[in-house]
Amino acid sequence: MLFQDYDTGDFFDELLLADGQPRSEAEVLVGKLQSFSADELRRRQHTAERLLLQMGITFNVYGDTAGTERIFPFDIVPRIVAASEWARIERGLKQRVHALNAFVDDIYHEQHILKDHILPEEIVRSAASYRQACVGLHPPRGIWCHITGTDLVRDRDGQIYVLEDNLRCPSGVSYVLENRHVMKRTFPEVFDASRVLPVDDYPSRLLDMLQYVAPETGGSPTVAVLTPGVFNSAYFEHSFLAQQMGVELIEGRDLVVADGWVCARTTRGLQRVDVIYRRIDDDALDPLAFNPDSLLGLPGLMDVYRAGRVALVNAPGTGIADDKVLYAYVPKIIQYYEGEDAILPNVPTYVCWDAADRQYVLDHLDELVVKAVNESGGYGMLVGPHSTASEREEFARRIAAHPRNYIAQPTLGLSRAPVLVDDHCEGRHVDLRPYVLYGRDIYVLPGGLTRVALKKGSLVVNSSQGGGSKDTWVVADGARGTAHADVTPAAGAASVAC
Repeated sequence: MLFQDYDTGDFFDELLLADGQPRSEAEVLVGKLQSFSADELRRRQHTAERLLLQMGITFNVYGDTAGTERIFPFDIVPRIVAASEWARIERGLKQRVHALNAFVDDIYHEQHILKDHILPEEIVRSAASYRQACVGLHPPRGIWCHITGTDLVRDRDGQIYVLEDNLRCPSGVSYVLENRHVMKRTFPEVFDASRVLPVDDYPSRLLDMLQYVAPETGGSPTVAVLTPGVFNSAYFEHSFLAQQMGVELIEGRDLVVADGWVCARTTRGLQRVDVIYRRIDDDALDPLAFNPDSLLGLPGLMDVYRAGRVALVNAPGTGIADDKVLYAYVPKIIQYYEGEDAILPNVPTYVCWDAADRQYVLDHLDELVVKAVNESGGYGMLVGPHSTASEREEFARRIAAHPRNYIAQPTLGLSRAPVLVDDHCEGRHVDLRPYVLYGRDIYVLPGGLTRVALKKGSLVVNSSQGGGSKDTWVVADGARGTAHADVTPAAGAASVAC
């Protein structure tokens, strides 16, 4: 009954083929789900929602008059990714993050890529995320991009594209971990019957990476998570990750620079902090180096960082690599630093900074998705096919006034996945945000966060715009096995048992 009238439409469905049969890697899951009655599935959906409520898995929506904090919507039908496809995604992400790290290091030092005219110098200099204060910095171990969340989408033909890179303070990994926890409790028999790559060890891998980049002081490094505070949209995640790693959650007012070191005020006096996993923007880090009006950071922090006496993760200045205009040039960046083509392609992108691209965008606003370079979370965006004439006129004015601040991309037929609606499933558009850690080596968390546009027909998956999430399972291709069957993990992945 669950999938009896399910219609994949003119889209790639992540679970089912056009004839309604499950994809080979989803056969076990679909078979198990179909063995439940509609009442049983609704009961388990409600159970999962109660668990999320009890665990306080929330996010904030700025400017929402209904309240600042809400439960993150969750759908119990997981998304399946075949291990063979995941292996390619993993290789592509490692290649991309390695190249972007080399790019950031080059931009703040010799700038070979500009001198070789691979990129127009003007678009780097004019990027709002370019930080003059970071020129000449040498982050510990030469790593700038410690944590990356790369958004992937699949077009209707099945091709996976990189939609954007998030290198400053990528959020959402806490929902990956909690979604998995809820699924194990809600569907233990389904989970046991599938062979799913684990995600549970992410906090320990994150802590290992943070300790790896600590200054060499001879002792055990002290790590802390720096949050803007309880009103930040991702405060739940900040506190969750600190708790999972067993480290302190701090705010800027908890810190002081003493004798050339960063220290936290404690009931036992000042305690040195060696590594700060900062969840605040560059501008707020240090009012003496960036925004003088900021009250969130620590005056003098950058001086300590330059002296190599504290590690900041991600390094200040990494935002230059996820500028939406620079995104269009990432395939060239990969070719320049890696000497090979990008494994994961970009979505074709028009940069309004370029006169020819700008004219094309203005002539095809009703067909394109236009994005403001310095916005995120689904804000500052025009979805051309769903827009009104007045909205297009407004965006044409904005583009003409500030062309550097806009890009445009074709409207993709985003893939869909089944979502439980009453007693049946309906298709909803999805994307995928895998998380990458760059420390001793580069590690890609198997799966990542599948975001779902829960509103029927919507292409916007952001939680601030009404989106929800699913658990993402990386499983053996054509998995038909039992709970204890062996499987060959994707390259670089850990063991199969969860």
